[in-house]
Amino acid sequence: MSPANTIRLDKWLWQARFFKTRSLAARVVQSGKVRVDGTPVSKPARAVGPGIVLTFPQADRVRVVRIVALGERRGPAPEAQGLYEDLTPAEEKSPKTPRFDGKGRPSRRDRENRAAFLRDIGS
Repeated sequence: MSPANTIRLDKWLWQARFFKTRSLAARVVQSGKVRVDGTPVSKPARAVGPGIVLTFPQADRVRVVRIVALGERRGPAPEAQGLYEDLTPAEEKSPKTPRFDGKGRPSRRDRENRAAFLRDIGS
């Protein structure tokens, strides 16, 4: 990779809007939680360019992205989404917490009916 086709890792992560600030991106890289083509990296100044695959934690999931382009600025979200190809596997949806007929909290009548039903079954 020539120096003209590279950018600092922390700067690219910030420009692609994976982190709110560049210092947050640098902190994640320094902690050794970012992998560049499968190799752990601990220097925010690591040069990256198009074609490189990054693996890093973001919130409560692990992201895998391939760099498609280098940004010139930190622009709007649609512009930032053009900088990478998302390779992250789709998440499985967790089952929703069961609720009382989807209405929220049961009313007094519902509770009394349920109690009477349970009494009848128990006899």
